[in-house]
Amino acid sequence: MLKSKHISVVIPAQNEQDAIGLVVKDLRNLLGEDGVTPLIDCIMVCDNGSTDNTVLCAEAEGATVVSQPIAGYGIACLTALQKLPPTDIILFVDGDHSFYADQAKSLIGAIANGADLAIGSRTLGKQEKGALTPPQILGNALASFLIRVLWGVPVTDLGPFRAIDARALDKINMQDKQFGWTVEMQVKAAQYGFRIEEYAVDTRRRIGVSKISGTLAGSYGAAKGILGKIFVLWLLQRMAPKKYSSTNI
Repeated sequence: MLKSKHISVVIPAQNEQDAIGLVVKDLRNLLGEDGVTPLIDCIMVCDNGSTDNTVLCAEAEGATVVSQPIAGYGIACLTALQKLPPTDIILFVDGDHSFYADQAKSLIGAIANGADLAIGSRTLGKQEKGALTPPQILGNALASFLIRVLWGVPVTDLGPFRAIDARALDKINMQDKQFGWTVEMQVKAAQYGFRIEEYAVDTRRRIGVSKISGTLAGSYGAAKGILGKIFVLWLLQRMAPKKYSSTNI
């Protein structure tokens, strides 16, 4: 059933030369139910201003690479999406090799079976020691709590390892260009009454230094972007409640 769908992957990356090749290779090795046909049709890496060999390493493993010199997680994702061929399911994953590619099958399968958004929850899965920093754990817990309270959706994580139906993604009209990208997707999916599912995913220590949790400025910027995005989306919904439909895609 999965290969009746066109499946694409978006990977935002900045200075991930030691990891990106492993990520792309693992994804390219995923096979469909027949054990022969590649599961993924297109792997799109957005190079977000790297100063190392990220581009060469990604292309060497067969990824298509686009460039976005303006730094920002959201703008990198938006840039990659603009270059994707027609697709049914889009998988998002980081380029740091912190996730296990084979666990993408549960996320993709959820969309193929009718879910609109499938989140890989690190909270529900196993975490290698040091895989998540205390600010990450605290920030995810707080943001997830706010989403549960404000929108009644039982989420446990803002995990970047996620899959979404392409029509759902088009409808929610993603805008955030920085750290609020993941929470914008989850909140808007909740606002539109989309079917959201969570699946446990395991997390290992990333290769290299995180641009977000690896620095104080990065952690502060991410927290500000995420919490600010939740407040703005809640306020906009209060101001225009009829904008949102409760009908699934």
